Amino acid sequence: MGNEELFDLKGKVAIITGGGRGLGKQIAEAFADAGCHIVLCSRKIEACHETVEQLKNKGVNALALSCDVTNKEDVDRTVEAAINQFEKVDILVNNSGTTWGAPVEDMPEEAWNKVMNVNVKGTFLMSQKVGQHMIPRKTGKIINISSVAGIKAEPSEVLNAIGYSTSKAAVIHMTKDLAMKWAQYGINVNSIAPGFFQTKMTNKVLEERGEKVASHIPLGRIGDDTMLKGAALFLASKASDFVTGHILTVDGGAHL
Repeated sequence: MGNEELFDLKGKVAIITGGGRGLGKQIAEAFADAGCHIVLCSRKIEACHETVEQLKNKGVNALALSCDVTNKEDVDRTVEAAINQFEKVDILVNNSGTTWGAPVEDMPEEAWNKVMNVNVKGTFLMSQKVGQHMIPRKTGKIINISSVAGIKAEPSEVLNAIGYSTSKAAVIHMTKDLAMKWAQYGINVNSIAPGFFQTKMTNKVLEERGEKVASHIPLGRIGDDTMLKGAALFLASKASDFVTGHILTVDGGAHL
């Protein structure tokens, strides 16, 4: 098998939650370039439509769907619509996420609940529904987007979002547990733990203290709009067929 075949996604179908912008859009572009059919879903569907149109203009078969990943009915409908359109789902990327910055002593309960619902419950519901489709097919790749924040505690001047950090630690363990449970069905479950990238979620932090954040990263810089693509393509393709339960940090060394 040649290198190109190892990373070939021709004929595969991927669902990417929160795929209309930021890291999800990076991943969608990488998969599309490898020949994958793309389903993007988000509660805010406008960005998904924009990205789908960009992909279609390049000849990619792509679909945008509205989905609140914290709502089981929405999740079920979205996955069923993807299967109706493409007849299968080969790859799931759980990328939808939210955060809330506040000192621990000031964080509102509703903020904690919101972050946990989107980041943890949403990842569970999507994985469960897609898993029910993958299990009888005895194949599939699930990629959970966690964070280096779920691996390493940071001082408050770098990151002060305990709900986000805790939720991403939960996603990391969920990844390992799912990998153990579903290996018998030929399903690979892995996670990418990004460090700081320039996205809508991180814009405020980086505007206020981007230099301070970068100074804590051994490679000395913030991630750009290409740096996640290779990791995602690896975990979605044949190249990672013997990799499961792994947490791949893409963070410039910030976890060290």
